[in-house]
Amino acid sequence: MKIPSRTFKGLAIAAAATLALTACSSGGNEAEPSEGGEAGLSLMTEGQLTVCSDIPYEPFEFTDENGEIVGFDIDIATEIAADQDVELSIIDDSFEGIQSGISLNKCDVSISSISITEERKGNMDFSDPYMEDDLVLIAPEGTDITDLESAQDKRIAVQAGTTGETFGQENGLQTIGFDDSGLQIQALKAGTVDAALGNISVLGYAIKDETGFVRVEEIETGEQLGVSIKKGNTEMADAVNGTLQRMEESGELGELEAQWFGEAE
Repeated sequence: MKIPSRTFKGLAIAAAATLALTACSSGGNEAEPSEGGEAGLSLMTEGQLTVCSDIPYEPFEFTDENGEIVGFDIDIATEIAADQDVELSIIDDSFEGIQSGISLNKCDVSISSISITEERKGNMDFSDPYMEDDLVLIAPEGTDITDLESAQDKRIAVQAGTTGETFGQENGLQTIGFDDSGLQIQALKAGTVDAALGNISVLGYAIKDETGFVRVEEIETGEQLGVSIKKGNTEMADAVNGTLQRMEESGELGELEAQWFGEAE
């Protein structure tokens, strides 16, 4: 997938991501922050914006048929790195690590469809919101699950550590957690769960070309997605917000949303 604008930066993603993933799996020591970028940001690695992301989480971040990491979040991360005149490196990390703030000990920022919540604000700072999202319950056609009430005592697939899991548990659903959304959808297709609960942006995208699955209830939660930043790092927050504001004002953010999600929303 072509990354809009500043494509010369996008060419470095695959190689940088491979190195980052290797370093992550080796269990090596964390890198010492270095100065880098036009704004003199303190970065984990000089001349490189290191971003933690939970892969796959289509269409926000996933590996395409060419082995490159692409997606809506990745396009935004590319723009942030380009505005700072640095390369982009992607580290694949668990969402539980990302949403708890642990990932920020090895990354400059995390961008992975992270909903801004008061609980998470206790562990990290957030950029301005870059997208709004709600939850949806999907199930096979012909099922007796027609809403949240009829989903009681059913096996509901959720992604561990997400707002979908929290909402399901708070509403008395029998949730079964999965490490990523891909496994969540696979379980639904295999029939090992009765339904799936998660963000419309992800589950709507996952079934938009599938037959045999329907949205049985959409739940308005007013979620807003943001880039997570280490607490107190105002310089990084200003840099990220500057890119988001530029993309919003130019219309590029809306174009990317239409490109990746289409009518999934």
